[in-house]
Amino acid sequence: MKLKIIIIGSGFSSLSASCYLAKAGYDVTILEKNTTVGGRARQLKKEGFTFDIGPSWYWMPDVFERFFNDFDKKTSDFYQLDKLNPAYQVYFGKDDTIHIEDTLEKICAAFEQEEKGSSKKLKKFIANAEDNYNVAIKDLVYKPGVSPLELVNAKTVKKLGQFFSNIKRDVRKEFKNDRLIKILEFPVLFLGAKPSDTPSFYSFMNYADFGLGTWHPNGGMYSVIEAMGKLATELGVTIKTEQNVQEIKVDNNTAKKVITQHGEFEAAIVLSGADYHHSETLLAPKYRQYSENYWEKKTFAPSSLLFYVGFDKKLQNVSHHTLFFDVDFDAHAHVIYDKAAWPKEPLFYANFPSMTDSSMAPEGKEAGFFLIPIAPGLKDTPELRKQYFDIIMNRFQEITQQNISNHIIFKESFCVNDFIKEYNSYKGNAYGMANTLLQTAFLRPKLKSKKVSNLYFTGQLTVPGPGVPPALISGKLVAELIIKHQPNIHESTI
Repeated sequence: MKLKIIIIGSGFSSLSASCYLAKAGYDVTILEKNTTVGGRARQLKKEGFTFDIGPSWYWMPDVFERFFNDFDKKTSDFYQLDKLNPAYQVYFGKDDTIHIEDTLEKICAAFEQEEKGSSKKLKKFIANAEDNYNVAIKDLVYKPGVSPLELVNAKTVKKLGQFFSNIKRDVRKEFKNDRLIKILEFPVLFLGAKPSDTPSFYSFMNYADFGLGTWHPNGGMYSVIEAMGKLATELGVTIKTEQNVQEIKVDNNTAKKVITQHGEFEAAIVLSGADYHHSETLLAPKYRQYSENYWEKKTFAPSSLLFYVGFDKKLQNVSHHTLFFDVDFDAHAHVIYDKAAWPKEPLFYANFPSMTDSSMAPEGKEAGFFLIPIAPGLKDTPELRKQYFDIIMNRFQEITQQNISNHIIFKESFCVNDFIKEYNSYKGNAYGMANTLLQTAFLRPKLKSKKVSNLYFTGQLTVPGPGVPPALISGKLVAELIIKHQPNIHESTI
């Protein structure tokens, strides 16, 4: 008889784990709180417009390909990928912009125009970043974070010093142009911490950016969720939506049942891909591994104030991905990580997927996604949302030299309160726990519970960390751990 596994949540990590576990012969059921699968990677459809509510950057395409290859599939079996050119555009002010194009040679040329001699430095920097990427992908991120010894081999020992320096120091040692510095420090924000708190080793994100490029799956990032959901179903996974888990019932240190508002689900193994902190609140206090004080002391990645806007015309002077760095980068980072306050002059990011993909908006119209990174746990009110929408719209119009305020069909917003309500997110964080030195690998919350013998966790608060590719990897890691600890009668290898 197959062992019954209940998975809580249906985000990237949960779907990934479900596929590996179903392939290994387990009886897998996913319980999703919301009406559609995907966790934070959902879509908003309104008046012919389509918006990815959550993740909007497709980086590290090799990780996605590796996932589908594990099931004798390819990404192209499910969705079409387009490499973006430019990958993204950065504004530093009115008539002041840099395009990051689709090859390293083109990017080097853009750097050279900004700072003479910088292209040579960039090639050296990216070569080291590529080496780090290869070590990370082959030797580090596919480790379950059980022991510090996982980090020790001939390749990683040579990189040890890079865990005690940081991205900010390394970038500024080589580059003097403030604009280039901002561009090089930008990718590590995906890891959820300031460049000054991110170990140098994570420069591999710069290789993901400049070396591997930025891609767009036709139909949006949700196309990946749909692909994974389809694969999971084909492998025999049962997916139940509108099942809000209220309790994990434990008896004699063993999880026995998962209880939702609609009933009880018996389980031989329970895996939670929901917010880790929230998942532990589903347990009786004596079965929780981590105290409230533990979570309070951790460095969390930012939350976000997001706007989804339908425009009645095509926009000018912007790219699919456009960053607005026309204000003080460090000042905004300070209020996120050190002060925990609303920024006076926010950096922001804008995404116009309909520039690449006509399916995302009606003909002649534009879908706009705007994001302001903010500290988790901030007060979130309709008045603040309106205030910040006006701030960024005014700056957007001035910098890109076009009127858009009279061309808005509708706007929807999403912020701290929504992250808490929709995803049970700790303090309304958007990206999980930051990858700082003391929150890397075995120092992150564990994949396996220490107090409940058959309870496991996956996702952005555990290993390997925040981001969509790490979530795919997290699902694989926890599946391997379950197979190792809870062998199934019909077990097969991943």
